[in-house]
Amino acid sequence: MTRAALFQMTTGIDPAANAEAIVAAVAEAKAGGAAMLFTPEMSGLLDRKRDRAAANIVTESEDRVLAAVRDAAAREGLWVHIGSLAVRPEGGDGRYANRAFVIDDKGEIRARYDKMHMFDVDLATGESWRESNAYAPGDKVVTVDTPLGRLGLAICYDVRFPALFEALGREKCDVIAIPAAFTVPTGKAHWQLMQRARAVEASAFVLSAAQVGHHEDGRETYGHSIAVDPWGDVLLDMGGEQAGLGFVNLDFARIAEVRAQLPSLANRRAIAK
Repeated sequence: MTRAALFQMTTGIDPAANAEAIVAAVAEAKAGGAAMLFTPEMSGLLDRKRDRAAANIVTESEDRVLAAVRDAAAREGLWVHIGSLAVRPEGGDGRYANRAFVIDDKGEIRARYDKMHMFDVDLATGESWRESNAYAPGDKVVTVDTPLGRLGLAICYDVRFPALFEALGREKCDVIAIPAAFTVPTGKAHWQLMQRARAVEASAFVLSAAQVGHHEDGRETYGHSIAVDPWGDVLLDMGGEQAGLGFVNLDFARIAEVRAQLPSLANRRAIAK
C-alpha cells in the first residue's frame, strides 16, 4: 500500500495566507505517512476580480506560493502536486497560464502542465465564465514518474474531454490527477460520474483535490475531493462542507488485476474518420 494525501481548500485572495495553508498541509501529510500530497486547482489564488488578481499573478520565479511549497517539500521530504497556480508566462499573448506543478522531495520541479480546456460557459443558474479571456490553453499531454508510479496530469474542465484521457491511457498512467474548482451546479450533476468514468477508461487511480465552500471573491465551489480506484470504486469522498486533509491508501496491484479482467487499453483500436 502507498498512502496519498488530498488537501481540500477554500482558497482566498491572499497568496501569503494560501501558501501558509499549503505549507501546513505538507507537514501534516508527511506526519500522516503520505508519499505525496495533492492540492486543488488555483491553490495559490482564487479571485474572480481580475484587476485585483492581476497584482498577484506573477512569473514562476516570482511566485511566493510556488517558492514556499518547494521549500516545504524539501524540508519535509515529500512529493507535492500543486493542482494549479495562475502564473504569468514568459512571452505568449499576454494571457496567464493555469499551470500544475509536480515537485519532488528535494523541492525540484519535475513536471508542469498547462490546462488545455478553458471553462467558457453560461450556466442555467446565471453564472457566466470566460476563462479564455484571461488564460491561454496548454497543448501538451504530460506524465511524470513519482512515488505513486506514472502520474498523468489534467485540470478541472479537462475532465469533460475524453481525448486527453485516451492519450493518458496510452501512456499507461498508474494515477491521474484532476484537481478542480468545480461550480456547485456542475458538481452536483457530473463530478463523481466523470471522475469514476475517467478511472475506469484509463484503468488507473484518479486523485482529485478540490476547492470547497464560500470564497472571499464571492464564488462557491463544490468540494468532494475524491479518490477512485481503477474499477471505479470510490475510496475517498471528502464532502462539500469544509476544507481539510484526507488520506487514502492505494493498492497498486489493483491496476494489474483490473487490466487483466478488462483489458480495454490493450483492446483499443483506432477509429477511422
